Amino acid sequence: MDIALEKASDTNASLIITLKPEDYKAEVDKKLKQYGKQVSLKGFRPGHVPASLVQKMYGKGILVEEVNGLLSKSVTNYIRENKLQVVGDPMPNREEADAIDWDSQDEFKFSYELGLASDFEVDLASLGSVNRYEIEAGDKEVNETIENLRTQFHSHQHAEEAGEGDTLFGELKQLDAPEGAEPFVTKTALPLAKVAPDALGTFLGKKKDETFTFAMEAAFPDEKERALATGAKKEDAGNLTGEFSFTIEDVTRHAPADLNQEFFDKVLGVGAVSDEETFRTKVKEIIGQNYGRESETLLRNDVEKALLDNILISLPDEFLKKWLLDMNEGKFTAEQIEEQYPDFTKSAKLQLIKNRIAEKNELNVSFEEVMEATRQMVREQFGFAGSDGGEMDETIDKIAKNYLMDEKNQGQNYTQTFNRVFDDKVIDYIKSQLTIVDQTVSLDEFRERAQR
Repeated sequence: MDIALEKASDTNASLIITLKPEDYKAEVDKKLKQYGKQVSLKGFRPGHVPASLVQKMYGKGILVEEVNGLLSKSVTNYIRENKLQVVGDPMPNREEADAIDWDSQDEFKFSYELGLASDFEVDLASLGSVNRYEIEAGDKEVNETIENLRTQFHSHQHAEEAGEGDTLFGELKQLDAPEGAEPFVTKTALPLAKVAPDALGTFLGKKKDETFTFAMEAAFPDEKERALATGAKKEDAGNLTGEFSFTIEDVTRHAPADLNQEFFDKVLGVGAVSDEETFRTKVKEIIGQNYGRESETLLRNDVEKALLDNILISLPDEFLKKWLLDMNEGKFTAEQIEEQYPDFTKSAKLQLIKNRIAEKNELNVSFEEVMEATRQMVREQFGFAGSDGGEMDETIDKIAKNYLMDEKNQGQNYTQTFNRVFDDKVIDYIKSQLTIVDQTVSLDEFRERAQR
């Protein structure tokens, strides 16, 4: 076998592979003998079909299969052994391959177009400093959060007349049922928050014991909301149309919770705070902690931006656009590929840089690390807290293994989790080598920085 790399430029090359009989014939003959022992053909005893007949029936198929397998292995091994920075997949010359005469040729020549990334060096010390922001909530954010919590932990009040957002309890009657059908009658609760704006005026101001009429499809045009209001099944709600009467038995509305001990206990736990000032301080701390995740995301983005800004890599743009179009045949147009190409190149360059950093610093991901990341995902998803060292841990392990080894998605769960753990590990290493400058900012200042 002859393999030669012909470079047209720093980012474009062709891999030429020439196969001769000695490269594939022994394996093809071996498989033909195996077929001869297994094939069953009328007129011949099993295993005694003449070799010439087996060759005629299966020879070409076995040859094509063996050559294709040999090519795939050879291309992969050459790229790995020569440490080529390949981007995209090798693209075979299809016209050349289609021109092969498998019946008469015994020497085959194949060529693959390769896209290469230019060589680059990673010097983390030259990247400078990156900011990490600690977000300090102001009075505005604290007040908004407390008002949201008061709404979340609301109480019910009985009102004299219906207002926006109230719920009306009473009896609903269908006034013009289809001929031959029993009128729809039920006790239900009508949520005015779900009533169409144009029909809301019919409900507002109505009082307890008052009866009024309305058009069902006008008040609740969405059949899902109509089912919720009437208690009917969703598939039946579409038939509830026309005039309905409603007799109000009660009007309730949500009242924001009072700032008292009962409210403090519901939000933070029993006895956590005992006065409004301490409650506000705790809420302020929680807001800062919640935005900590956003701060870490921005830090990660800034680290990746520093890598891209300071490490220059050239890519084979035309090759990659052609490869993307070919790989996604029918899914994307050339115009769509062109539009999304800048994002693709950022991702490709980042992956090359991270792979180089991992290789240089021997950053590897073990199966146990993938398992632990999956265990943590299971704990969060199912609400398991900590570890008990017993049945709970066994249950978590079983769920985690089933998720990672799910044969239905052909190992994608494992691959995705591995890639996430690998990416986190490389980013953590990069952060350990950079100068991280901590800054305290307001929420508005943080949002402004995040949008740049």
